Formats: sequence, C-alpha cells, structure tokens
Amino acid sequence: MNNILRGTGIALVTPFDENKNVDFDALKNLLVHTQDHVEFWVIHGTTGEAATTTRQEKREIFDFIAENNPKKLPLVYGLAWNDTKQLIELIGKSNLEGVSAILSASPSYNKPTQEGIYRHYMEMADASPKPIILYNVPSRTASNIEAKTTLRLAQHPNIIGTKEASGDMTQCTEILRNKPKDFMVFSGDDALTLPLISLGADGVIGVIPNAYPKEFGNLTRAALKGDYKTANEYLHQLFPLFEHLFVESNPVGIKEIMSLMGIMKPDVRLPLLNASKELSQKFDKEMKEIQKHQTV
Repeated sequence: MNNILRGTGIALVTPFDENKNVDFDALKNLLVHTQDHVEFWVIHGTTGEAATTTRQEKREIFDFIAENNPKKLPLVYGLAWNDTKQLIELIGKSNLEGVSAILSASPSYNKPTQEGIYRHYMEMADASPKPIILYNVPSRTASNIEAKTTLRLAQHPNIIGTKEASGDMTQCTEILRNKPKDFMVFSGDDALTLPLISLGADGVIGVIPNAYPKEFGNLTRAALKGDYKTANEYLHQLFPLFEHLFVESNPVGIKEIMSLMGIMKPDVRLPLLNASKELSQKFDKEMKEIQKHQTV
C-alpha cells in the first residue's frame, strides 16, 4: 500500500452545472486533466463537497471515476461521521469494491476527548474491510488529533496513515519522528508539502493539483527524491495562489481557478457561494503570472 499511495493524491472536486447537478462531462475533463501526473485520486473529501452530495450521487460519482480510470490510479474514498455507530453501519452498507483505502475525518461538532477520538477510530478500523487513513483537520472539526493519539492509532494494523492538516509543524514532526516505519503521513496543506516531505512525509493529498497536476506532481516527486531545488522552483511558481485559495472557503477557490482554465463551471452548492468577482480577478492575475514565469 505504501508504494501505490506515495506521492501526490488529488482531493478531487465535484463539478456541478449551473443547476447544481453533478456535471459528469466536466468530471471527465478533470480526470483526463490529472490522470497522467499524480499517483492517486481521493473521492468525496472536503474538496469534493461531500457534505452536500447525496449517497446516491456519491455512488454515481465513484462508479464514474472507477470506469474512467485508464491508468488504474488507486482510489481513496472519503467516509466520515460524528456518530461512530452510524459510521460503522455506513461502511458495512457501502460497496467498497475498487477502493484502496478510506480517508476519514475526525468527528466534527462533538469535540470528543483524545480518548474518544482514539476509540472512534479503533472501532472503525476493527470493522472496516478497507484500510483507514486518519484525517486531522482541526479548522473544520473543532478538535485536534494530537500526535500521541495518532501514534497510538498507528499501531493498529488497519490504520495505515494520516492526512495532517493541522498546520502544526511541531506536531507533524513528532508524528514523523516516532511513527512506525510503514505508517504514512500526507500533508493536508498544499503549502506545507515540501517542508513535510523534507521531514519524512510520504506526499500530499492536495487541492491545487486539481488545476496544476503536472506542476504539483513534479514538485512532490522532486521532493521525495531529495531534489529540493527543483521542488522549490515549482513551489514558488504556484505559491501566489495559496494566499487566496481558501478565503471564501474550499472548494470555492479551486473551482474558480478551474473555471478560468475552461475545465468546469465554478458552481458550488449552498451554503457555499460561487467566488466573488474580486477573488476571480485575483486568481486571473496570479494565473497569468504563473503562465508567464513557467520555466521548469
């Protein structure tokens, strides 16, 4: 599992048309746009608007991606809930054929203790037919999976890694220093991919690679080879986008970027709103600068 998931994973967006229906033609564009440049796809994460797609839509989206995967990229499936019992029941009812691993965010809203988080994941891992990747994103869940909790969970044979989006480099370093050899750590923050790989991380599950898969894939592969000079050149090209990417929430920014590229419409579902004109103008300016200065 370590080899097939090492590198760049894309937290795929879910394209919608102007009526807010899933746009499968645009989804096909996205898959073609990214398939040659990354190591795996992540379906139904935050960036895929999992919070506002129905169970039927989720199944249709997954089936469509699985059927339009000529490179046979590994597929990671997002499944999370703030009720442990219901999550385990959902896993049991889900058709997980073709899924390499489940990415599961820590329970949100409940604000469980560290012991509660630990027991949530342990019960999930015991019940799941697929390996689990933890997802620590405190800005959304309102609770942090502390390093000591991640390291406890890393001992479970069915918990194979974590996506760390805490932004806490000290916490990430503690995990990387003390984790089991085969336990994978992925950056959950595009901007921190390079420094985390330099500390021993296995790659990234990113947002910007939806739009710039070649550049971000090359960045990640160079970093994993220890070629930090090349990785830095790619990072510096893309870095101007990071400042504004999440200011109107994710995936509003990345959808606007991809709309400007002509890959899909910018539409999101309520309670999110499409990008403001001001944000769109900022992206347009930054993208033109990226195109002008692409030298690697």
